[in-house]
Amino acid sequence: MESMLNKLKSTVTKVTADVTSAVMGNPVTREFEVGRHIASGGPGMCWRIYNGTKKSTKQEVAVFVFDKKIIDRYQKFEKDQIIDSLKRGVQQLTRLRHPRLLTVQHPLEESRDCLAFCTEPVFASLANVLGQWDNLPSPVPTDIKDYKLYDVETKYGLLQISEGLSFLHSGVKMVHGNLCPENIILNKSGAWKIMGFDFSISSSNPSDAEPKYVCKEWDPNLPPLCLPNPEYVAPEYILSVSCDSASDMYSLGVVTHAVFNEGKPVFQVNKQDIFKSFSRQLDQLSRLSPGVLSQIPEEVREHVKMLLSVTANVRPDADQMTKIPFFDDVGAVTLQYFDSLFQRDNLQKSQFYKGLPKVLPKLPKRVVVYRILPALTSEFVNPDMVPFVLPNVLLIAEECTKEEYVRLILPDLSPVFKQQEPIQASNMILLIFLQKMDLLLTKTPPEDIKNSVLPMVYRALEAPSIQIQELCLNIIPTFANLIDYPSMKNALIPRIKSACLQTSSLAVRVNSLVCLGKILEYLDKWYVIDEILPFLQQIPSREPAVLMGILGIYKCTFTHKKLGIPKEHLAGKSLPHLVSLSIDNNLNLNQFNSFMAVIKEMLNRMEAEQKTKLEQLHSMQEQQRSLNLSNQMTQSEETKNTPNLSSQVRDIDDIFGGSSASTGVNGKENGSTSAASQPSRVSLTLEEKQRLAKEQEQAAKLRSQQPLAPQSVKPATTTTQAKDLTSSLLNNMTSLNSLSLSSGPRTAPMQTGGTLSSGFSSGSNMSSMGTISNGFNSTMGFHTGGMSMGVRPATPGLYGGMATTTSTPNFSALTQNQNQTQPSKPPDMSALDSLFSASKPKVSLNQMTSKPAAAPAAPSPWLNQFGSGQPQTAGMQAAPMGMAGVQGGFGMQANPFFNPQNFSQPAANATMNTGMLKQSTSVNNDLKDLFG
Repeated sequence: MESMLNKLKSTVTKVTADVTSAVMGNPVTREFEVGRHIASGGPGMCWRIYNGTKKSTKQEVAVFVFDKKIIDRYQKFEKDQIIDSLKRGVQQLTRLRHPRLLTVQHPLEESRDCLAFCTEPVFASLANVLGQWDNLPSPVPTDIKDYKLYDVETKYGLLQISEGLSFLHSGVKMVHGNLCPENIILNKSGAWKIMGFDFSISSSNPSDAEPKYVCKEWDPNLPPLCLPNPEYVAPEYILSVSCDSASDMYSLGVVTHAVFNEGKPVFQVNKQDIFKSFSRQLDQLSRLSPGVLSQIPEEVREHVKMLLSVTANVRPDADQMTKIPFFDDVGAVTLQYFDSLFQRDNLQKSQFYKGLPKVLPKLPKRVVVYRILPALTSEFVNPDMVPFVLPNVLLIAEECTKEEYVRLILPDLSPVFKQQEPIQASNMILLIFLQKMDLLLTKTPPEDIKNSVLPMVYRALEAPSIQIQELCLNIIPTFANLIDYPSMKNALIPRIKSACLQTSSLAVRVNSLVCLGKILEYLDKWYVIDEILPFLQQIPSREPAVLMGILGIYKCTFTHKKLGIPKEHLAGKSLPHLVSLSIDNNLNLNQFNSFMAVIKEMLNRMEAEQKTKLEQLHSMQEQQRSLNLSNQMTQSEETKNTPNLSSQVRDIDDIFGGSSASTGVNGKENGSTSAASQPSRVSLTLEEKQRLAKEQEQAAKLRSQQPLAPQSVKPATTTTQAKDLTSSLLNNMTSLNSLSLSSGPRTAPMQTGGTLSSGFSSGSNMSSMGTISNGFNSTMGFHTGGMSMGVRPATPGLYGGMATTTSTPNFSALTQNQNQTQPSKPPDMSALDSLFSASKPKVSLNQMTSKPAAAPAAPSPWLNQFGSGQPQTAGMQAAPMGMAGVQGGFGMQANPFFNPQNFSQPAANATMNTGMLKQSTSVNNDLKDLFG
């Protein structure tokens, strides 16, 4: 690597040193920057060609430099002869101006070390291209080394030389005298130009007379740079010291031979014995063998043979050569037309440009890019011609690489992107650009797209021409994937929406909707939901095409995997809008069916999503409920194992309205557990202490009693006699109140209840007890499915565990036991007066309870009324708490979640309570009177 860098450094240093030593001090360097050595040309390949730029305008030029060091071996007078000859040739070239002659940008300047002048940009000499690399930099530039002439370039190049000779012979009355490959220069565009007028001969006759040319005798003693190239000079120039315009035509014939034979002339000349060589050459030309011209194309072979004729009069003149069929090639004619464009008017140019797209594919890329493209882009200064030139430029751009496009085409296109005048031409330009938008977005750099291309698209959307708007809307989806998302969201979509809402053209409105539908996939979901779908509701027209376009956008959004419409939007906005549109009178049957198909699809998906959501939510709730029940069972077992006497006493007092000084709450309310309140520390009166002692004594007696065994009682026979509901209620309430005076040990309920209070419970949750009361518990009292009533013991010792029978225990013995223990105290029953209907006599409960009520021998028929099983209304769940320590709770067997088998029992089997009677019609009516 280091050796390569050193080699590169030495090469650059050498080149710089050569340029510096050759041009240093020359006046040309004052105005021009001299670049690298690129080619060589001129007589004897003595001129080195450098690229350069003009300092003031940065215009590209070629700098021809003759280094005087190469003639140091000659004598002083020989040096002067060489310098004078070179000066004469450059000065003659500077005076002549013609498209086929090399254009001089700056005249010859001489310094102590060199001669230099500047011309138009140059690629190389024809001799360099044909393989003559004398005086070229080392190594030979790759572009010259690999350069191959195409047929069209050869044809048109020879045609250009013929036109140049025609100008010299007919226009200037001049013979070039040294036409050869080293004096033919290929400029930057590939055009062939003539230079090297060192040995040119002008006519000595007046311009209106027959031209007469006087040439000098060949002097072998002169330096080679002071003599023309003998291999391209006509025989008469050497042998008869005469010349004519036909002498240049002979030279053209030899050049043509060299072009088709890798730079080789027809004959090799011995420069030491020039006269003898030409005498031999003259004999060979008289009987020219066919093999000499075998490489020349057949259509021009006969003309070349004529050019090489010994007789000057037989040779075609330059004007005749320009008209031979060989130069009628379509490519050569096209290039020739470009060179004469400045002579054409706009109509002729427009006709030519219209047919050019058919010719361009037939031409080599190098010819198109470096010969035709510069001529086309130069027409951009003429606004009227831009619509005709632009399609050809874009066609060439398709064949260019991105680097070539950016370097050669984009700088000239940038002003055209912004052209708005004249209006007609501007509209045509927009149409052309829109048709090639994919090309522009693919090869144009992002910064230029943002600054030049997209503003043109926005201008097209806002154009007054409906045709341009339609074309723009149709083309946008084809290149939407090439537009960056911010530009699409913030600039393109708003303009499409504006065009849809503001236009009066149905076609533009429909195309706007179609365009939006096609580019939905390039947008994100929430932008579509927030911006596109609400926009659809703003469209004022109701033509069928517009409605179907709206439906299409809804359907695309709904069915697209990346987008989709949430069910909330479907229910609240999308479906209402679509339903209202679906009943429009302008829709036919097929269109209406399309609407309904989409609506049904949306409904089905919304139903499925909502059902799935609710099922998942229900599953989660069931899991949480099961977990809560499990926790409650665990807590209940723990409470059974560690009974709290004081809490039991407080619960009994709270149920029956006792005035205990401490009030405790132990249970769950709405699924939350509250800690038991601590007893009040206020001192008690003597009466309160006596009552508390009696309660504790009663509780001890309850603990010492034997457990009550449940008894199964057969259902009573059905009687049709109407029951006195009032007496049943009074008897039952008397027995219930007699129980309130006795207290006993009580464990916490199996299922923790809510707040202990009097009245009626409003709780309905099956997983937890409602409010325990002296009245009727709506949660405990009625079970769906006809479940029978179960009573569990106060402690595990009373019943020996949980009750497993569905029959109701006999409460008569329990009631008698309580009556013997504690006399009943008439309670205040005025609060229940409102239960009776207005049709009943207004007798207060206090009056009815003033008489002593004997303990019934059998359970109250009123109580049995609520114990009968019915398919829809269950019987009474439990007796009030505190009856001889029996807990009237929501037992395990009474809860369908604990005893699922109860759900399968017939309703008729649920009538197992003691003393139960079948209800009559009057009883049912009485119940309706009580409970509405």
